[in-house]
Amino acid sequence: MTANEAPEESHRVDDTFHVFDTTLRDGAQREGINLTVADKLTIARHLDDFGVGFIEGGWPGANPRDTEFFARAKQEIDFKNAQLVAFGATRRPGGSAATDPQVKALLASGAPVITLVAKSHDRHVELALRTTLDENLEMVRDTVSYLREQGRRVFVDCEHFFDGYRANPEYAKSVVRAASDSGADVVILCDTNGGMLPAQIQAVVATVLADTGARLGIHAQDDTGCAVANTLAAVDAGATHVQCTANGYGERVGNANLFPVVAALELKYGMKVLPEGALPEMTRISHAIAEVVNLTPSTHQPYVGVSAFAHKAGLHASAIKVDPDLYQHIDPGLVGNRIRMLVSDMAGRASIELKGKELGVELGDDRELVGRVVARVKERELKGYTYEAADASFELLLRAEAEGRARKYFRVESWRAIVEDRPDGTHANEATVKLWAKGERIVATAEGNGPVNALDRALRVGLERIYPQLAKLELVDYKVRILEGRHGTDSTTRVLITTTDGAGEWATVGVATNIIGASWGALEDAYTYGLLRAGVEPPE
Repeated sequence: MTANEAPEESHRVDDTFHVFDTTLRDGAQREGINLTVADKLTIARHLDDFGVGFIEGGWPGANPRDTEFFARAKQEIDFKNAQLVAFGATRRPGGSAATDPQVKALLASGAPVITLVAKSHDRHVELALRTTLDENLEMVRDTVSYLREQGRRVFVDCEHFFDGYRANPEYAKSVVRAASDSGADVVILCDTNGGMLPAQIQAVVATVLADTGARLGIHAQDDTGCAVANTLAAVDAGATHVQCTANGYGERVGNANLFPVVAALELKYGMKVLPEGALPEMTRISHAIAEVVNLTPSTHQPYVGVSAFAHKAGLHASAIKVDPDLYQHIDPGLVGNRIRMLVSDMAGRASIELKGKELGVELGDDRELVGRVVARVKERELKGYTYEAADASFELLLRAEAEGRARKYFRVESWRAIVEDRPDGTHANEATVKLWAKGERIVATAEGNGPVNALDRALRVGLERIYPQLAKLELVDYKVRILEGRHGTDSTTRVLITTTDGAGEWATVGVATNIIGASWGALEDAYTYGLLRAGVEPPE
């Protein structure tokens, strides 16, 4: 496709309301995110699967990576729901859009939609662009008109609009009129510095809409923690285009988070902004994108966080047992999430009963059994255990009480770990474990890159021959916390270990007066749960 050819528009977008995603451009400016072209292609596929209407892929011509992304996306992705958007700026002062190199690069990208950033704050025009207010308006008119003549659909981002409106409202509105009158489909009011509050956003958007008649959108940064609220306030005032990023990624503290914005529009406003069946994919999409950018998903993110529907207090659990809606604003299944019952020293009978049902352990109406489990949890949490973050250890405790005996695949005779400090400054770590499994005494020794790693390897060496299922197990996370002393200068150490078998993950906890002992307890639970999960029956 040449720069002057209009792209074939094979996908129709419902123009009554736009969900516009800018993760690949604005979201990629977050500290700690550095996307390859392959990363951007993967995220684009996820966003298209989710059903957003527009995906802003970057600034072609500004850097080779974005230019390559547009070339590859055109060849490699068959967009089902979204249209690809190229981002750029209005032409340079004193020039012509038809000859401007970066405008040519926008056309060469082949994107059917182009977003232009335009200055709408008078001080930015004079100090950053170093041109006149009239020339800035002509830059907007010329660039929008030229791109429209080339068959492109044009959106205009009015940068620093709300600050500009406060300083010079008439000039800020004149930029909106210049864009709209020249053929821009939507003019987006940008809270670039993120300093606005919902009531201010709503008032300004309503006024600008009434005074200009332009179709308006909103782009909100989250510097006051109000980006989602500001976006919805703009919708309340008449905006019909929302710009967001997945998981709220973006410069400084981020942008309006795509997922709570879309969930609010669909579930609170009753608007249909996604394809049928897309909303229950939201949690999966959120976590998948977090994996691509290599950032741990926020556990407390609204709607999609693993803690979004987690309940800890006994009072909550009692109410949820009667009716889940009593302490939840939506059914978590609507967004692909689920209820989680957290077991802690706050747990009551209802918490234990619901947690048992969640884990597939039927407690029936055995009030005595539930009472024993409650008492056991509170006793062990007093010693430093935490079960809200260690479901696997809790399930082992629960099954032990329900079945009348602990699951024992092996019996530990003794273990030891040795750290040798060598004269050359290096260290050697060696562990020995003595076990009984299926009537056989096993002595195993292994080295590791630390005493805990050595213990893990020794345990694996000793047991894999008898339990080959353990070969799949891998430790993927290890956390240590030193709890405050309870007896003079003594301290308690808590270790949380996360293990995977390739199909799922589970967490176990160990507590002792030293880090090695606490690690051993968590390791023993991790291996025991792994065998239980694999369907291995313990020896009699």
